[in-house]
Amino acid sequence: MRVATWNVNSVKQRVPRLLPWLDQRQPDVVCLQETKLSDDAFRDLLGDELAARGYETALAGEPRWNGVAILSKVGLADVVTGVAGAPGFPHPEARAVAATCGGVRIHSLYVPNGRTPGSDHYQYKLAWLAALRDVVAGGPDATMLCGDMNIAPTDADVFDPAAYEGHTHVTQPERAALAALTDLGLRDVVRDRWPSERVFTYWDYRAGMFHQDLGMRIDLVLTSAPVAGRVAAAWVDRHARKGTGPSDHAPVIVDLDEAPDGDIGPVVPPPSAPRARRGRVTLPQSK
Repeated sequence: MRVATWNVNSVKQRVPRLLPWLDQRQPDVVCLQETKLSDDAFRDLLGDELAARGYETALAGEPRWNGVAILSKVGLADVVTGVAGAPGFPHPEARAVAATCGGVRIHSLYVPNGRTPGSDHYQYKLAWLAALRDVVAGGPDATMLCGDMNIAPTDADVFDPAAYEGHTHVTQPERAALAALTDLGLRDVVRDRWPSERVFTYWDYRAGMFHQDLGMRIDLVLTSAPVAGRVAAAWVDRHARKGTGPSDHAPVIVDLDEAPDGDIGPVVPPPSAPRARRGRVTLPQSK
């Protein structure tokens, strides 16, 4: 079973990229984030195209912002939207949907950004993650959390830790909240497979960050031990971040039991830009 997660940053804008990618990569389950459409609008836009490709859909959307989805060719049972006990900001947002696909409980997640350390939105992010932990703790043995976690797990997951000082995604409380999830026995399967490799999933649109490979790894697949033991390949599909009209995120692909493309990771194709010297680049939002 091939499971992929992709923050598409507006599914409406990404249709010319999404449908050919589905045909090329043939994922059995796809977790999408930042769909930015109501459920009815999503079905009107893509329902027929996805059904023709054999996908059922589970949706949790809202107009203009947020939005998550699960597309599945291997069943879609016990669909639950949202995270029980999670706060809103101020109202519940469309940030989570879960379903059982091919015998695995799969969550498509778009974790709150946090905006500024110490802000109300930052506290919302931490509380939301705590509620998610409670849900996962009570879940089945075969589980996958897939999505844009908006947290880089370690300094190795950003191009230069110094560039991120004072920003969200790298603070100790955020990383502790993520660690509280993995402490449940979840494995970060990309990092498990590629423990010392340079792997990013997100590159800001501005300042040529993608072409310089100045990114961060915030799109994760966390799995319980029974699922982690089935991983045959885990990689970032950097092809999908190239070319015209891409998302600012690349898909993460995890193959269970069999690897149709072989063990080809961690990032395909690998970046060609030389690694920037630390301290020489600042984030575009810092300029």
